[in-house]
Amino acid sequence: MYLQHFGLSQLPFTLTPNTGFFFGLAPHVEALQVLQTALETGEGFIKVTGEVGTGKTLVCRKLLNDLPAQYHCAYLPNPYLNPKELRWAVAAELGLSLPNKVDQQQLTRLIHERLLALNHQGFHVVLVLDEAQSLPDESIEALRLFTNLETENCKLLQVVLFGQPELDQRLAQPKFRQLRQRITFSYGLRPLTWDEIHAYIRYRLAIAGYQGPELFTAADIKRIARAARGIPRLVNILAHKSLLLCYGQGEKKVRTRHCLAAITDTEDINLQHKVSVSRLNILLVVLLAAVVLVIGLNSDSCCGEWVTQISEIK
Repeated sequence: MYLQHFGLSQLPFTLTPNTGFFFGLAPHVEALQVLQTALETGEGFIKVTGEVGTGKTLVCRKLLNDLPAQYHCAYLPNPYLNPKELRWAVAAELGLSLPNKVDQQQLTRLIHERLLALNHQGFHVVLVLDEAQSLPDESIEALRLFTNLETENCKLLQVVLFGQPELDQRLAQPKFRQLRQRITFSYGLRPLTWDEIHAYIRYRLAIAGYQGPELFTAADIKRIARAARGIPRLVNILAHKSLLLCYGQGEKKVRTRHCLAAITDTEDINLQHKVSVSRLNILLVVLLAAVVLVIGLNSDSCCGEWVTQISEIK
């Protein structure tokens, strides 16, 4: 890979949400502040939504890492579970080891007793669900019933939902109005601005160990930002591919052609920008064709060679 070529200690643009690369960009910091404030109130559901790749899982992991000692967290990264599986998963996250013969009524009672015990020990229990848009309807209702467990002073369980915008659409249905009314705090992650992406790329390179001059020009970062629509995951993909192409050609600085090639090669980017790249290629072919016509007046053989080159470009 290109680590040694650029003097890096680790890959700067991996897709795995790594809190070691957490930069503290405005939307992510605001989401964490909302979550921390909501958890301090001790009530209801908390919801964070955002498009694919905007950093929900990174914020989720940052929250889990930074929770104070008095919080006991149950984390479900894949909530595509029916109500029975959901109860068992919550029980396991709460540290309950139970025989399979326990029925659902007994399981609910044991979870309640465990929550009471944790409460008496001074813990605030938080259930965090990533990819919450995948919850089946019946499990959403089972989740709501969990929050009915309470003492006279406080809820025994708070629920934090991280999900894609489809989660908002599902909860807008009349059948979920009871749960919707219990969502006391919510936050929608927005895409990054160009300035934020510029700082983001520089920061990740620095964390990865890069100490040389700027690898990307401001113009190329704008090009990447437009193509990625401000989505951090797509920025990572485009920056990584650009570095690969730069390394493959033995260069020390990313060129515009590397960024354009990365954009053209990547799925789910800004289609308008991909069209502009295609038009650039078409313009190049047209210009070469004009050159062929001029040269063809003097040399038929030379014309043949240019036609061959144009065919290869197409």
